[in-house]
Amino acid sequence: MTVHGMHREARIEIQASPEAVYDLISDLPRMGEWISENIGGEWQHGSSGKVGDRFLGHNRTSERFWSMPVMVTMAQRGRCFAFVTHPDDGPYVRWTYRLEPSGVGTRVTTTMLQPHEATALAADLARSLRPPRRMPTAERILDPDGRRSPASGWGLAVV
Repeated sequence: MTVHGMHREARIEIQASPEAVYDLISDLPRMGEWISENIGGEWQHGSSGKVGDRFLGHNRTSERFWSMPVMVTMAQRGRCFAFVTHPDDGPYVRWTYRLEPSGVGTRVTTTMLQPHEATALAADLARSLRPPRRMPTAERILDPDGRRSPASGWGLAVV
């Protein structure tokens, strides 16, 4: 994993086709199945995951519950899926999942980028709110510790 300020990146290899991995990653309502902080959400106005589509994600920690608007910014099946949080006010955080064929199936690179403006806002919020306990990385999303892993339900194996 690479961490530089508000840029984080992680890679993992999965024994599945890039298309199968993409279908899992781009299914935002199911994200709560493998990210402990996320509890799901719903597509807005009949959206389904194309560029420009909107999603309302729900999150929870032991201290609080919040919902966050999301907009899909890249949707190339088998290659890349990306979205931003708070698209109308920010963006505050940009998540990108790049998929590359590899010798064992697919190499997934997960990147989280928080722009400078959001970094200043985060510093202000940190004074009054406790940040989430864990950032969802590729390792956590795709097979964190054997629990809540998509591998069990989707026929994916992490190597």
